Amino acid sequence: MACNGYDSDSIDRPIQAGGGGKQQTGFVADLIGAEDPALGLAEDIQALKPHLAKLNDRDRTLLQLRFGAEMTQAEIGEELGLSQMHVSRLLTRACTTLREALLVEE
Repeated sequence: MACNGYDSDSIDRPIQAGGGGKQQTGFVADLIGAEDPALGLAEDIQALKPHLAKLNDRDRTLLQLRFGAEMTQAEIGEELGLSQMHVSRLLTRACTTLREALLVEE
């Protein structure tokens, strides 16, 4: 009922729940909300931004095609006129550069 919307309760209120003979105790706050799994990804992207800006245009393009557009190395090579092996080497080098930059930051 809409009239119940005027009452509030503390999320720190203790509760007892149980079923099947098991009694569990806790707080209302334990039952609501959850950590957003994309939160870690958003933090990682923010940490990468300044380091991505330091890469050359080709490396940024390769990373965008591989991880943004989800193209295979062969597709990227065909698009840019490079061999798949060369694309692999370039991506490995760019990812290593970013990884090292993040490790120095920590």
